[in-house]
Amino acid sequence: MNISDAKKNAFVFLGILLFVLAWFAFRKNEEPVPAHAPEASVSTIEGTQDTMEFPAALVGEQFEYAVQRGDSLTSISARFGIEPSVLARMNGIKKGAMLQQDQLLQIDNRHIIPERLTDGILINLPQRMLYHFQAGKLMVHYPVGLGRPNWPTPMGSFNVTNIQENKTWYLPKSIQEEMRREGKIVLTQVPPGPENPLGKHWIGLSLPGIGIHGTIAPATIYHFLSHGCIRLHPDDIAALFQQVRKNLPGKIIYVPVLLVRLKDGRIFLEVNRDVYKKNIDPITIVENLAKTQGIDDMVDWDKVKEVIQLKEGLAREVGLPVPIPNGGTQ
Repeated sequence: MNISDAKKNAFVFLGILLFVLAWFAFRKNEEPVPAHAPEASVSTIEGTQDTMEFPAALVGEQFEYAVQRGDSLTSISARFGIEPSVLARMNGIKKGAMLQQDQLLQIDNRHIIPERLTDGILINLPQRMLYHFQAGKLMVHYPVGLGRPNWPTPMGSFNVTNIQENKTWYLPKSIQEEMRREGKIVLTQVPPGPENPLGKHWIGLSLPGIGIHGTIAPATIYHFLSHGCIRLHPDDIAALFQQVRKNLPGKIIYVPVLLVRLKDGRIFLEVNRDVYKKNIDPITIVENLAKTQGIDDMVDWDKVKEVIQLKEGLAREVGLPVPIPNGGTQ
């Protein structure tokens, strides 16, 4: 190699080196493009907690609803997952008040997600809420009707065993006996149709005699009136029916008291009635949750006592005012 070739090679190497250094400098200063989180298909997720050991978010929202023909406080409450008495108090009207078409009602149906599943269905009995997760994301949440106190919906893990449309209802012996005691005509089965309490869709579970199904009485949703099965509004079960599959896992839990701190610093508490009489002590549970999450000095304990007393079954803000940089609070 002569001197001329050596100089040429040196210039080529220097050019390559300068190009590489310039490229790294550009990458260092380049602003990363933020990834956009996917929108929830039904729920409005307001925030996530710092640790996944605790409830992760809120679902539901605050909105204004225009009364439709045929609506009542009971039917509206059932559709949106809120007690009729709470809805009445929220709007300054009597519980048995007659509603007028186009009358505007303020609705607040926010709930705390009790936990996250990777895939499957989660039902929290005191909340009367069903959550469906896919790949760790909440897909939908619905209010449900559950077993009455003397015929409770069982707790435990399950798998979906069968999925049927227009299922014939074969009445178990226990319900036949109840009908006999009440002087009713004892039925052994009810064929598909407008008189079938199961509605059009049935999702059978591995828990004995228990399924998730529709109803011919939508106003019974968000109440404890069934013989143990989980009722959904006809529109909700029709949508869920398209998403579930055989062997899908799930579980039914009993968590009446929930506390969460959102990313923006707000703290919410939800206290539901202990319908199945599990001897729940709400204040002790809140104290333990607050201490475990390291937020006991951020909680307004007077608000906590008020939420516990009312037991509205809704997420209510109970955090102390948070200082902001300009000297004010939020």
